[in-house]
Amino acid sequence: MVKSINQLRPKFTTNADGSDAVLFMHELVGEQDGPTIGISASIHGNENTGSQAILELFRLLKDMPIKGRILLLPVANPSAFAVNERFATIDKVDLNRQFPGNPKGTYSQQLAHALTEHYFNVIDVHIDLHSGTDRPTVDYVYIWNDEPLSRAFGSTVLYRPVENKQGTVFGGTTKSVTIDQRNIPVAVIELGGGIVDQTPYIKRTVDGVLNMLRLKGAIPGDVAPRPKQIVVNELAGIRPSQGGWIETLAPANGENITGDQLLGRVVSPYNFEVLEEISTPFANGVMIMQHLTRNLVQSGDYAYMVGNLDGATD
Repeated sequence: MVKSINQLRPKFTTNADGSDAVLFMHELVGEQDGPTIGISASIHGNENTGSQAILELFRLLKDMPIKGRILLLPVANPSAFAVNERFATIDKVDLNRQFPGNPKGTYSQQLAHALTEHYFNVIDVHIDLHSGTDRPTVDYVYIWNDEPLSRAFGSTVLYRPVENKQGTVFGGTTKSVTIDQRNIPVAVIELGGGIVDQTPYIKRTVDGVLNMLRLKGAIPGDVAPRPKQIVVNELAGIRPSQGGWIETLAPANGENITGDQLLGRVVSPYNFEVLEEISTPFANGVMIMQHLTRNLVQSGDYAYMVGNLDGATD
């Protein structure tokens, strides 16, 4: 069983109101030796589906036999999380572009440095939970350097970044520490979000992460067989050029979309005119992210993501 449960709160700076800026981590230590597996969420403050899943995981894992150690980081970006915004309001930069960080830099650079030193440098496996913010809903998993780990989550669509293909690969992310510097196994989950009930996505996240932990031998049990999966190596992110109500016309995430189908349209809330029709960029694609409800968007906001099925593999 779990030998000990510890709350870790290392301080990294002092806020202007006099309070301590700290990391909030939960350490579950097993009675048997094994790797340290880190599970993190909310590196972007408006992606809290993973944080809710970590709460449920903690409630389950604390009564399970564990090998090694599980280090839970439920809220990687507390300042942004508190106001449901992507970036910390203190410096308004993307935390997930600041790694490995700077102890003498801006707030987010100091936070990135603290996360590097106290979290990413002490784990042996990283499972990183993201979602589609508080408006669009997303559903796919990155394949980085441990394909069996990524596949074990159980999503039907996976994305393998390939050089010279468009997609979602950025500098200064946690990958710059976990993979580029340390080369530990990493899986990034993109699931949930939107102005819809998150309960199904939380359950899928919990079930998927538990299966990943079984794969790594951290908890007992058989690894569940994976569903039929497809791996794309090209993703297109589509943003509207007009602001207004975005109305989705696309099929559900995980379903195919062809070049003669519209993803959606932007409609003026004021004169009800259609301001823009948004087309899929691929002749043969699969839906990755979309707005499931009629949401208000500004020009350039996140709207849709589509994977290219041409060249995709099982």
